[in-house]
Amino acid sequence: FRTVEPLEYYRRFLKENCRPDGRELGEFRATTVNIGSITTANGSALVKLGNTTVICGVKAELAAPAADSANKGYIVPNVELPSLCSTRFRSGPPGEEAQAASQFIADVIENSQMIAKEDLCIANGKLAWVLYCDIICLDYDGNILDASAFALLAALKNVQLPSVTVNEETGLSEVNLKQKNPLTIRKHPVATSFAVFDDTLLIVDPTAEEEDLATGTVTIVTDDEGRLCSVHKPGGSPLTGAKLQDCITRAITRHKEVKKLIDKVIKSIKPK
Repeated sequence: FRTVEPLEYYRRFLKENCRPDGRELGEFRATTVNIGSITTANGSALVKLGNTTVICGVKAELAAPAADSANKGYIVPNVELPSLCSTRFRSGPPGEEAQAASQFIADVIENSQMIAKEDLCIANGKLAWVLYCDIICLDYDGNILDASAFALLAALKNVQLPSVTVNEETGLSEVNLKQKNPLTIRKHPVATSFAVFDDTLLIVDPTAEEEDLATGTVTIVTDDEGRLCSVHKPGGSPLTGAKLQDCITRAITRHKEVKKLIDKVIKSIKPK
């Protein structure tokens, strides 16, 4: 029945206010985060959201700032959905979903002001940090945006940058690898995704199957103060103001859970 009439199969569960995997409509899958797992990166994190597994590595390089923003560095996010993570993706150049996810992450960084690009500048007009944030999906089971945003935040909180100075006489940069500083994270944006069923029912943290059956999805990004950073709604069924407000309220609650989880992990790995 599930194979022949998947939507009808789901509706039977939704009528009982539960889902085939046993979760309630407003329940998230088990979430875990592991920080600092890639030793070759300046910062990294592995996030699991149910079966969806995403790893983010941040690589920092030095470059000259752009002429029109001499006091700013760069953040370059890239989301990869390789064929190994799901049969729905093919090898080769990034597909539509990967491009949309990369754009979503870029918007989150920009809108939330999680890192002030001025903080990445070392010498005005001469030298700045470029942070390459590679987010790679290892196992795809829906809700890639939440997992990617979470992995990015956790990886950036793990980043340690060496101390760099520019020698006034020679104009060359001098890197001190012994002295490392963490990034200044000004805001902690957290994404919360919902799938809309039959234009009325909202379920959080949809699996890949639920995303395929849904009539629409919406992702709400909030920051520490409960402010809205962005609403990502790629088409699908419209949402009423009341439903959207409901999503925002749930997103604020989810933000607190995620923040608590990150803080706990960071505390546990800090040298005593």
